[in-house]
Amino acid sequence: MNKALHRAILATGLVLAATAAQADTADKRIALSNNYAGNSWRQAMLKSWDKVTKQAVADKVVAAADPFTTAENQVTEQAAQIQNMILEGYDAIVINAASPDALNGAVKQACDAGITVVSFDGIVTEPCAWRIAVDFKQMGKDEVLYLKDKLPNGGNLLEIRGLAGVFVDDEISKGIHEGVAENPQFKIVGSVHGDWAQDVAQKAVAGILPSLPADIVGVVTQGGDGYGAAQAFKAANRPTPVIIMGNRQDELAWWKEQKDASKYETMSVSIAPGVSTLAFWVAQQILDGKEVKKDLVVPFLRIDQDTLETSLETTEKGGVANTEYSLEDAQKVIDGK
Repeated sequence: MNKALHRAILATGLVLAATAAQADTADKRIALSNNYAGNSWRQAMLKSWDKVTKQAVADKVVAAADPFTTAENQVTEQAAQIQNMILEGYDAIVINAASPDALNGAVKQACDAGITVVSFDGIVTEPCAWRIAVDFKQMGKDEVLYLKDKLPNGGNLLEIRGLAGVFVDDEISKGIHEGVAENPQFKIVGSVHGDWAQDVAQKAVAGILPSLPADIVGVVTQGGDGYGAAQAFKAANRPTPVIIMGNRQDELAWWKEQKDASKYETMSVSIAPGVSTLAFWVAQQILDGKEVKKDLVVPFLRIDQDTLETSLETTEKGGVANTEYSLEDAQKVIDGK
């Protein structure tokens, strides 16, 4: 066999191998079940999903990657949505869940029908599903540890929680309270739900401020509520405490204004909305036959005083500081790299 023919055969083999690998999931359909879209984080999450999955469909990695969001944050509505996806014959369902356990029945039905289920952010506890999350409890504790370093004498704190009944809200709050228990120089003197939305948070903080002590030194949050809290303190003519931010553009812009004006210092932390794209690729890899452990942990996205300007420059107005994941990124997470 001459060298030219040998090279041609090798090249043909490589093309066929690549096509075969691509075709492993080219006919697979993945659905996103999302329980809520009422804040900037969820909007950014859906936008990231749309951007990455549309390209994957165009590249024929999968046949479809359809997103669905319930009208209300209701477990019964999301369970019905998942059951419809089962009837529609999707090969995988990626879930941002309204509850860690109340959806387990619908999730189990999906698994029993041979459907791959990957939960992220709001994860589920059904053993047949996969879970992708940050250590939300540690995230909450890290807020208190930051305040401990900045305010060693401690003081009174206001807690702004997220969406009631959701796993993420419970875990971050647990971390905050554990941090306070380990640092008793701090005391949580009030707690409200801000639903991870600045307008909701502003109203909730404005409502509770008259009943709180005058000397609030810090506000511990969950994301999307820092700017609203700042506006509530300003409207009440009260000193601005150290408010932990949640990576929203409005929060970062306000922080920079205060930093430039008075050297105001804080930190900002949240899970990147693009984690939805990681969940998509994990589901695709499972469908492709990759062995994936049931629980995957990704780092949260933290912004500090020295990275504020850079992060703000790359965050679109009305958006959230973000990271979107590629197939290669997902493979590294799966392999524990």
